[in-house]
Amino acid sequence: MAAIFSILQHSTCPENMEFHFLWARFDPVFAERSPNPSVNPWTNPLNYARIYLADIIPSGVKRVIYLDSDLVVVDDIAKLWEGVMVVDLEKWRQGQLTQKVEEWMTVQKQKRIYHLGSLPPFLLVLAGNIKGVDHRWNQHGLGGDNMEGKCRSLHPGPISLLHWSGKGKPWLRLDSRKPCIVDHLWAPYDLYRSSMHVLEE
Repeated sequence: MAAIFSILQHSTCPENMEFHFLWARFDPVFAERSPNPSVNPWTNPLNYARIYLADIIPSGVKRVIYLDSDLVVVDDIAKLWEGVMVVDLEKWRQGQLTQKVEEWMTVQKQKRIYHLGSLPPFLLVLAGNIKGVDHRWNQHGLGGDNMEGKCRSLHPGPISLLHWSGKGKPWLRLDSRKPCIVDHLWAPYDLYRSSMHVLEE
């Protein structure tokens, strides 16, 4: 919800914004067929949901922007259309990329070849077909490294999107009263935390 709230806060035309919450019944067959051994699909299935966007989203949808839930947008989202992860679903479906990503996940299951969660199989399949975005739209790594979640500082330059990728999540560090210096940038958009604070007063 913090991501949506931050988008509304910084939109030049929030009245024109529409959010669509797509849902599908959890299909245990997806979890069972998932060849990824490094993450238990029952504990963290959303990390791998983007692999199945072309299967989940109706075929009439041509493009989609995927945003993780551990980010806030501090600029007008209208500028992001070339954003964090824009997927041409028609090309994805035509190229049967879901199956190709799953093939790399099967290799990972047999012999661990990467350590960065769900991103490496994308990079292996899409190598050479990825267009980078301006760094301002993915100020990533604010959650620290994937092993210990150590604090990191902001990269220099303009910022439009703050992404707490990594092990350390701002809501957990704020709740434990052990925040990193960048976690205060999350707090104003955390509706749950804000409502709890109001209830305490």
